[in-house]
Amino acid sequence: MPKSIKKINLRKGKRRLPKGVIHIQASFNNTIVTVTDIRGQVVSWSSAGACGFKGTKKKITPFAAQTAAENATRILIDQGMKQAEVMISGPGPGRDTALRAIRRSGIILSFVRDVTPMPHNGCRPPRKRRV
Repeated sequence: MPKSIKKINLRKGKRRLPKGVIHIQASFNNTIVTVTDIRGQVVSWSSAGACGFKGTKKKITPFAAQTAAENATRILIDQGMKQAEVMISGPGPGRDTALRAIRRSGIILSFVRDVTPMPHNGCRPPRKRRV
């Protein structure tokens, strides 16, 4: 007896999104911009590496982060997003430039929050070296 074929729902269709959340993860190696709806489902994403910046010297520049943010927000404007919240994480060099690019795109930002994880006391350090 043949198995029944499951129908796959694609989320690429035109959905009207009035509000969403933009996550910027700026590490020392790359900058990743992810856009989700209110429930947390990913609508679009972009990164400096996906925009064509290859190699460590090019991917970590603020210009690469700006290009990644512009690519991620271009899809949002087509879907009708007007308002967004921004969550910035990480210590990378592209965090401020990515935020500026999002602000310039025309989306109204309700708030900007820094969600970089900070240790309260951190891991236990390695033992003292005896010579």
